[in-house]
Amino acid sequence: MTRALIALLALAPLAACAPAYAPEPEPAPAVAPLPPTPVAGVSGLESREPDACHAKDYVAALGQPGTVISTLGVTREYRVVEYRGIEPQEYNPLRIVFRLDAAGNIYNIDCG
Repeated sequence: MTRALIALLALAPLAACAPAYAPEPEPAPAVAPLPPTPVAGVSGLESREPDACHAKDYVAALGQPGTVISTLGVTREYRVVEYRGIEPQEYNPLRIVFRLDAAGNIYNIDCG
């Protein structure tokens, strides 16, 4: 009898560790997504055509100092983006963008 009482007292704290019964939550009702509504005056993203500015014509300048850009004879609008420089976010697919690295060398040429 005492052994049964000791066993009961030893197991009593373990009963407190058992998880309490919790009812399962009700599933949320399915809601159909709303269709997008067109907004007047907003054109959305501009389409980006591959190499619309003919940046491939200046691939030979990659790795050269940024000072050579003025000697390339670029006849289109272009922009030079310094290393960690601020670049305006208006997109022009016909503008050539020369990007310079920390050393001032051209590391990328693309449209924008």
